[in-house]
Amino acid sequence: MKPFLLGLLTALSLSAPATAQEIQTAVSTLQTEVITGVIEKAVDGFIRPGYHRFRDASANLETDMRALCTAPSTEALDEARAAFDKTVAAWSTIEIVRIGPVIEANRFERILFYPDRKSTGLKQVQAILAKPDERATSVETLKDKSVAMQGFGALEFVLFGTGSDGLVEEKEGFPCRYGAAIAGNLVRLGGELAAEWDKPDGVQDAWKHPGPDNPVFRDGREAITALLGILVHGAEAIRDQRIETFYKGEGNNAFPKQAIYWRSGNTFTSIQGNIEGLRSLMKASAMADLLNDESRSIVSSIDFVGRSIVRVADDINPDIEAAVTDPAERTKLDFLLLNSKDLILRLNNDYGGAIGLAAGFSFSDGD
Repeated sequence: MKPFLLGLLTALSLSAPATAQEIQTAVSTLQTEVITGVIEKAVDGFIRPGYHRFRDASANLETDMRALCTAPSTEALDEARAAFDKTVAAWSTIEIVRIGPVIEANRFERILFYPDRKSTGLKQVQAILAKPDERATSVETLKDKSVAMQGFGALEFVLFGTGSDGLVEEKEGFPCRYGAAIAGNLVRLGGELAAEWDKPDGVQDAWKHPGPDNPVFRDGREAITALLGILVHGAEAIRDQRIETFYKGEGNNAFPKQAIYWRSGNTFTSIQGNIEGLRSLMKASAMADLLNDESRSIVSSIDFVGRSIVRVADDINPDIEAAVTDPAERTKLDFLLLNSKDLILRLNNDYGGAIGLAAGFSFSDGD
């Protein structure tokens, strides 16, 4: 039994005989306070800072893109590409939060249109580069175009795709100005997300104060279920959308050009960022506080698996086409597949069961 819970029951027994209902009410109140504390830490210690970092990284990216357009050079292109890498890393950490304002107004898809199995975004970006449309060079008008043309996928092609070296050859050329508008659009979206979560009476208030009149969470159980859902869905996305889109294991065909960010070499940066996001959310929110002392090893085991995935992902050749043809690199990819599946089970079954969710509970099925 948790020490604070044991202390509470002891205090009740010493002060006066307590009825079963009184004890249950006291325990329920204390559990609600613990849950509220976890949710507050998740919001203030992970979600809000995460969107701030994404917004700020995007702003630096826009600055470097506009500098490239104004004074094109190899050095300026390198700086813009490096800023892109940093922005991908910042987004990948907070990307696991696929709930709340980010799924409103198609914000998530505007930031990252992926997976794009029919190459919709690529075709649209190639078309506009072949036949320039000035409406794509302003944030105000770009946001009215297809979501597939507004985010990371489109900007990656501009900076790393066919013809991207030409960015150093023309001052204020269309491709560069289009890329700068995409970066500006990421700033706009990052700013909106940060602002939505920063409003004291907005979404953060709904998360921090579950109750019968709350339009988001009627009680603490719903709030914690949503928080764990972020972790489980995030782990599932790593397996399904980050790894299995291009590699399904030994004996299966590999599709390196379906990997996220394959042109810029940021595939494993994305995976590492997603995993670090999961680890950071669990740590920042102190989710271990919801477990009994004998169950706390579940959190450390989850963190161990996460750290192992990050370590191996950091050691894989970022050139996806080379990685999937090298037996040694494929062994590392097999490790990512196996352990990403293990991570899902540890989160969904082990942690979910330990905090009282019924056996067989499945976030994927919406149960």
